[in-house]
Amino acid sequence: MPYQRSVDQIASEPLEFLVACLCAQWCDTCCAYRAGFEALSAQYPDVDFLWVDIEDDAAWAGDFDVENFPTIVIQRQDSVLYAGVMLPQHGHLQRQFDTLRRQAPGESRDYAVATAERRGWQADFNVRAALRGR
Repeated sequence: MPYQRSVDQIASEPLEFLVACLCAQWCDTCCAYRAGFEALSAQYPDVDFLWVDIEDDAAWAGDFDVENFPTIVIQRQDSVLYAGVMLPQHGHLQRQFDTLRRQAPGESRDYAVATAERRGWQADFNVRAALRGR
């Protein structure tokens, strides 16, 4: 059962983790990636998975600087732990998410601001903040 919760629920009652895929409908790679992303979401019922079409959802997602597809964002609460292009192979996403999920909450907060790049993600790719502001 992909996308267990609606966008409104994700915005108003967030789960601890969010995995978002920033894509576009016209992108063939995104279209091919979507079914596997949805299948992966079914493996993690306690995690919010969100498919974001940067054009259809531009009213609230238009400020994300997406350079290539698929761009993945992984958040623990309001801490962005990963933001970037990922090879369109679901095993890569699963391994990355599982690694980040094993962190203790304090480790995640520290990890999110440990480098200049990650500190930039907090403002540039905070999907939860964008959802609240929509």
